[in-house]
Amino acid sequence: MAAPQTDLEKRKQISVRGIAQVENVGNVKKTFNRHLHYTLVKDRNEATPRDYYFALAHTIRDHLTSRWIRTQQHYYEKDPKRVYYLSLEYYMGRSLTNTMINLGIQSACDEALYQLGLDIEELESLEEDAGLGNGGLGRLAACFLDSMATLGMAAYGYGIRYEYGIFAQKIRNGEQVEEPDDWLRFGNPWEKARPEYMIPVNFYGRVEDTPQGKKWVDTQIVFAMPYDNPIPGYKNNVVNTMRLWSAKSPNNFNLKFFNDGDYIQAVLDRNFAENISRVLYPNDNFFEGKELRLKQEYFMVAATLQDIIRRFKASKFGSKDQVRTDFDTFPEKVALQLNDTHPSLAIPELMRILVDIEGLSWAKAWGICVKTCAYTNHTVLPEALERWPTSVLEHILPRHLQIIYEINHFHLQEVSKRWPGDMDRVRRMSLVEECGEKRINMAHLCIVGSHAVNGVAAIHSEIIKRDIFKDFEEMNPEKFQNKTNGITPRRWLLLCNPALADVIAEKIGEEWVVHLDQLTKLKPLAKDAGFIRAVQTAKQENKMRLAKQLEQDYGVKVNPSSMFDIQVKRIHEYKRQLLNCLHIITMYNRIKANPGAPFVPRTVMIGGKAAPGYHTAKQIIRLICAVGRVVNNDPIVGDKLKVVYLENYRVTLAEQIIPAADLSEQISTAGTEASGTGNMKFMLNGALTIGTLDGANIEMMEEMGKENIFIFGMTVEEVEELKRRGYNAHDYYNRLPELRQCIDQISSGFFSPSNPDQFKDLVNILMYHDRFFLFADFESYIKCQDSVNKLYQNPNDWTSKAIMNIASSGKFSSDRTIAQYGREIWGVEPSWEKLPAPHEPRDTDITREEAK
Repeated sequence: MAAPQTDLEKRKQISVRGIAQVENVGNVKKTFNRHLHYTLVKDRNEATPRDYYFALAHTIRDHLTSRWIRTQQHYYEKDPKRVYYLSLEYYMGRSLTNTMINLGIQSACDEALYQLGLDIEELESLEEDAGLGNGGLGRLAACFLDSMATLGMAAYGYGIRYEYGIFAQKIRNGEQVEEPDDWLRFGNPWEKARPEYMIPVNFYGRVEDTPQGKKWVDTQIVFAMPYDNPIPGYKNNVVNTMRLWSAKSPNNFNLKFFNDGDYIQAVLDRNFAENISRVLYPNDNFFEGKELRLKQEYFMVAATLQDIIRRFKASKFGSKDQVRTDFDTFPEKVALQLNDTHPSLAIPELMRILVDIEGLSWAKAWGICVKTCAYTNHTVLPEALERWPTSVLEHILPRHLQIIYEINHFHLQEVSKRWPGDMDRVRRMSLVEECGEKRINMAHLCIVGSHAVNGVAAIHSEIIKRDIFKDFEEMNPEKFQNKTNGITPRRWLLLCNPALADVIAEKIGEEWVVHLDQLTKLKPLAKDAGFIRAVQTAKQENKMRLAKQLEQDYGVKVNPSSMFDIQVKRIHEYKRQLLNCLHIITMYNRIKANPGAPFVPRTVMIGGKAAPGYHTAKQIIRLICAVGRVVNNDPIVGDKLKVVYLENYRVTLAEQIIPAADLSEQISTAGTEASGTGNMKFMLNGALTIGTLDGANIEMMEEMGKENIFIFGMTVEEVEELKRRGYNAHDYYNRLPELRQCIDQISSGFFSPSNPDQFKDLVNILMYHDRFFLFADFESYIKCQDSVNKLYQNPNDWTSKAIMNIASSGKFSSDRTIAQYGREIWGVEPSWEKLPAPHEPRDTDITREEAK
């Protein structure tokens, strides 16, 4: 006789039956047809592929909606501490496949569409990328949201709903051309407008002294309209919210124009307010002090903080519902994470609300502010650090400038107490920079106004402590932490590389999807012939698929057996795409000098966008394309070497490229890349890395062993010593014949015969003004590339090292990063809670661990 079922077993069985009942193929088909008819008002005779995409998206959103509502109900009932991630960028990419995977309904949707005679991959390709970010910082924010939901944290992402995201890049005649990214032109099926939560945001005006204190008056109002986007956790029925703000003009027209009879002008003037959320600034690692940018930053934090305080006051607590009025518990219920300095105005804005509106004393408000806020630094480049002119702040945000001055006053009092008479230290640590134009150092504001400051890789965190923020670290060492970045394994392996994901799951099961450290179980298989073959087969499938795509998109026929050597990231001098280009030229020259010599075939792919105003970065793209033209059309080179510039690099393209990569180029000057996350994505997908001891490369090497990564070039200490000694590019130019040949070819117009002087400015930078020391690392880089070639000739040894890379990737899950943020900064423990599915009773909450 069978043992009686436990309550847990019964609940699991109900859950399985319910999923089979509710989320089956027939239900998907029925819902799909309903949306085609009733939402899109089309039938199969006139529906377009895009209509089918929208019908599928709405079908999947139906599965999200009840989970989304239930999650918010759960947070209301439990009243946990809520985490608010403030970021001006979210590089989300596409949502359709990711949502199906996280809900566990991908196979049902695949089968339903197949039965309907539709190609689901074609429909997936019609989704517009949500490109609301420039690169790493925005993509990191997207990975973090995925992990917060998967870990069951009550978390919200706040940002701006840019009407135009990061520009679409076209390569025309070897040059970058920017086109607007009108990603909303067909609508966005994933968002829900919330006009009932529209919030006024003030600008300009003046400050009045009143008996009740300071009052900000005569302001111009812009409304912030929230759009909510669901963020599903992985198979745990948790759906968190990303709330993006869109600028809306007030309804009342300018009455002066209206009364003068200029009705048209009155209506047109409304557009100025709405420009705030019109377009994402396409600048990465460069501060541009534009008035519109400051408005965007304040618009986002002002709307967000009002929303957070509304939610805090309305939260359920105790035995009955009542409005919270005591802000003593605010830091216990609210954690604000500032993603770089872009949301730094959250600090003076929170002080303004607490002091001017809620009536708290300065001391009490400041204590609350510091306990609530935390700051992540993402760069050490001086040109990237935000320094707003006081004249601009005084014009747009007069009250906030006063508050910043007051914060600085009390801060410098503390500095003077600690180091009496050290006026040089006082000057260095001031929030106000007096040298030249008077400016506010926003990073200093973030450090002073936060209880935790973190870098994003171990070496980066050390650099900010001993270099750019050394004085602050000496004053408050307890504030400074490291939180090495991570990536979500759901998108960056399970979604983008199903062939490899299946190979892994066959050996160790599927728990690695939420516990990536379980990949260490693959280490004993690194020498297993059968597993090596399986990994090689998956890689070759991905390479053949990409080769077919490249031929279709660029007309370049590449050899799928060649080494796929890939560098994809924003185009910037410190990332040293130029060093990669010099290696391409060196390989070309070696083939030309000795065509019959053995040569390991390579396909070098470089992709990334240059900021529209960044002339040098655009010149780098031109040079790469020019070199590619010569190499690809030289019959002597043939299939030995191909160069492809990947147009319009974005999240969706990364999902195709990364699984096919053999070699990942992570070659920034040591001490300049804060972390990198592309390096982690390549590692997880079984590419070997050639890189410097910079950013997260160091921790990757520690995890996998230095024998499984190709490291070259100077260390941070050696770079610093070279700076002190003085860097002379001519020394390397004169000593290294291959380097000299490359530079002479570029300078003479060998790659630009119709315009021989086209790249003279690049040569001039390399020879006289190179802050990133390309020539100093050239010899080491070329030798390291020779080692790469040698290993690639032995496929089994190469794949064995690739397996060690995959097996060592566990540390670089964003789940680990977010768990550390939760425990060490936010005071929030990951719950791993699995909420009941929509068809289950609400009292059947079971944790993920129980559900195993």
